Amino acid sequence: MLLSEISKKELADFKAVCEKDYADFKAKGLKLDMSRGKPGADQLDIAMPMFDVFTNAESMISEDGTDCRNYGMLTGIKEAKVLFGNLLGVNIDEIIIGGNSSLALMYDAVSRAITHGVYGSEKPWGKYDKIRFLCPAPGYDRHFAICEHFGIEMITIPMHSDGPDMDMIEKLVCEDETIKGIWCVPLYSNPDGIAYSDEVVKRFANLSPKAKDFRIFWDNAYCVHHLTDTPDRILNILEEAKKNGKEDMVFIFASTSKISFPGAGVAIMAASVNNIKQITKLLGIQCISYDKLNQLRHVRFFKDVDGINAHMEKHKQILAPKFNLVLDMLEKELGRLGILEWNKPNGGYFISVNTLNGCAKRVVSLCKEAGVVLTGAGATFPYGKDPDDRNIRLAPTYPPLNELDTAMRLFCICVKLASAEKLLAE
Repeated sequence: MLLSEISKKELADFKAVCEKDYADFKAKGLKLDMSRGKPGADQLDIAMPMFDVFTNAESMISEDGTDCRNYGMLTGIKEAKVLFGNLLGVNIDEIIIGGNSSLALMYDAVSRAITHGVYGSEKPWGKYDKIRFLCPAPGYDRHFAICEHFGIEMITIPMHSDGPDMDMIEKLVCEDETIKGIWCVPLYSNPDGIAYSDEVVKRFANLSPKAKDFRIFWDNAYCVHHLTDTPDRILNILEEAKKNGKEDMVFIFASTSKISFPGAGVAIMAASVNNIKQITKLLGIQCISYDKLNQLRHVRFFKDVDGINAHMEKHKQILAPKFNLVLDMLEKELGRLGILEWNKPNGGYFISVNTLNGCAKRVVSLCKEAGVVLTGAGATFPYGKDPDDRNIRLAPTYPPLNELDTAMRLFCICVKLASAEKLLAE
């Protein structure tokens, strides 16, 4: 039964049923939050033994004799560089182990570029009359917020099933010197869950930007966050860029925020040796050293990449049922009606849905009025403006299964109600 094909009388009756169901939910006085991609408490619990790795002062000494309680080792202890370098496929001289937040590393990278430029810059980005970033969308709202904060103009790039529109990207960067960067979430993109194809990664690695200080901000946030036994894989962007002699163009970011503890994890930046040397010199003015005890704690807990993968298998066992609940309910409640489209990701933290044009804000508002908070409609686009008002990012990870079930039942009712309202008004 496509909702768009039934009679006005049938549509009005359908809307009346939805209004009654919605009123019943409002009467429950719900207070549920699906607005951010946060790990649930059960995910955090499995990393708690990490706090038991230190037993005395001697256990806080790194393998090269560094006392991790003290200053020093600005770019990270060696064993952390080895662990996370192996995770990302980079050498230890191509990596900086930072604090707890990859977002902070990305912010700092943009800030440094504005004040001092990047390796090979003729002048700081801030000395140009205008600078622009390409922003694949739907995308990550916090990437866009960094651009807004620094007054960087954003250009929306459409997303396809294998990654962003590379024809558009290649044309723009080779013609426009004001374009200094692009945001990318290459594996399980936020929010669509797309993995960039080999062709897309290779085309990124061979871009020929007019701006010689152009940078690809490669936010590999979900590199081990798989939900199925057949996970997606992507090529190593830095290795591909090296084949073309363009490795200086790439900045890679990752963290353990959704592996160990958000706010108490380890953040990583990887780049060419030239970039790392330039960044380290500037970083030494800002910081004496990051939290080496936290770095050592993570190394001792995970031990190696196999240890990280085994830990993430436990995450998968927790998260897969939540994602399956959402996907099953969308199919059961909305699959026949033709009023909602959605992705089925192999990993990551989100499920991206598209309503009928002009309905996303209404759905989010209805949910909020009934006690379920979602990410704001439009947040997945630059400046918070979805031109079609249809994309909504669902974050199934944080609520327990019973609360998630309740929230999704309400969500489906709100989609039905908003869609019926729109179709009746046409």
